[in-house]
Amino acid sequence: MRREAFATPWAAARVRPARGLGLVVLAVLVLGISGGLLWTLGINYEGLSGSAAHKIHPATYLTVALLGLAMLRAGNPVAYLARVGAARPASVFICAAGIALLLHIMLRKGAGMAGSLDTFLLPGLLAMLLVDADETTFRRLETVVHAVMTANALLGLVEFATGQRFFPFRVDGVAFETDTRSAALQGHPLGNATLTACYLAALMAGGGTLPPLSRLAMIGLQFAALITFGGRSALVVSVLVVGGRGLVLLHRMLLRGRVPLLAAAAMALALPLVPIAIAGLAHAGFFDALLDRFREDGGSAHSRVEMFTLFAALPLRDLIFGPDTSLVDSLRRINGLEWGIENPIVRTLLYQGILMTALLVAAVALYLREVARHCRAGTALPILVFAALVNTFESLGSKTTLLAKFAILLLVLFHPFHPEGRRRP
Repeated sequence: MRREAFATPWAAARVRPARGLGLVVLAVLVLGISGGLLWTLGINYEGLSGSAAHKIHPATYLTVALLGLAMLRAGNPVAYLARVGAARPASVFICAAGIALLLHIMLRKGAGMAGSLDTFLLPGLLAMLLVDADETTFRRLETVVHAVMTANALLGLVEFATGQRFFPFRVDGVAFETDTRSAALQGHPLGNATLTACYLAALMAGGGTLPPLSRLAMIGLQFAALITFGGRSALVVSVLVVGGRGLVLLHRMLLRGRVPLLAAAAMALALPLVPIAIAGLAHAGFFDALLDRFREDGGSAHSRVEMFTLFAALPLRDLIFGPDTSLVDSLRRINGLEWGIENPIVRTLLYQGILMTALLVAAVALYLREVARHCRAGTALPILVFAALVNTFESLGSKTTLLAKFAILLLVLFHPFHPEGRRRP
């Protein structure tokens, strides 16, 4: 007799809330737990020294545990994996690419093995876990997304006002004291700026179920926090996205000939206050740090040009299969690139070779396409913003949970259901 025959409605009802709670906790870990916060808790996640178990993000451990529990609960683990894999083939592919990268690094005795798990395995398993999530869980996950992004923005503004960074990016416990940008809950300022810009784009594209006034207030809060994170590319892209999308929506509203009275009254009151508020913030020095970033980039633009000179010092065979990582590190320091190689594709080419880079780029592209296919309309704008910004710093070329964060934003905010909870036909 099949095992499902012994299942009772009471047992199924008990399992569903427990699984939903696990996904909520997982979303909090992915979106709100950075390496800086883990260091405060006594875990050296971002450094080179310390326990190897500490180099893997807690969200990755929890994801594997939740997937294992789901397999056991299904009664037939193989059938469960086959069903989930058929529903999310690109997620399976990016998991396989992450494991292939892990083996590639191990065979070459390189560093950064944990990065393959957090960067590529985590988002793939996360998308597979959400296959069976119900509408109630997705509504709770949306609450988590808005709550964490609100807390992240408020903490960034507090850090800017007080001059103290609570959970900064650290390497073996040492923070970069010359970097005064707000880090908030995301740790790395550029990763923070990228996630905030993608969240802004998602809100502008109609993601989530926030009421209009709450959505407008959230957009204003996130935009203010984005200035404190100091990401120049993210700020420029967000200005274009918010401004362009706002003009399109206004044009559509005027074409319909229906302007909500409350919205018109609010706009009439807000427009005269906007220049006054901007002038007041400028006088108080709110934009000074950001303007300094535009005037002096700390050699960032130079490094983006200099990184291409490293290819000339490497033979073609090494570029195909992966150069000696110690040689690449030496060349990087000689050419003044101590801060890293500020492009994920170039960095992966230099450290892992052309074959592995092609595999990873294809896996990420197919994964984002698959995520978009399981969402309602509107994901094109945040995906475009994500693709533009991840190529402005190391991002996916090193250990990060940024892709998993972005996947949660899309799958939750663009989940195809009505605000009442009914699934779209």
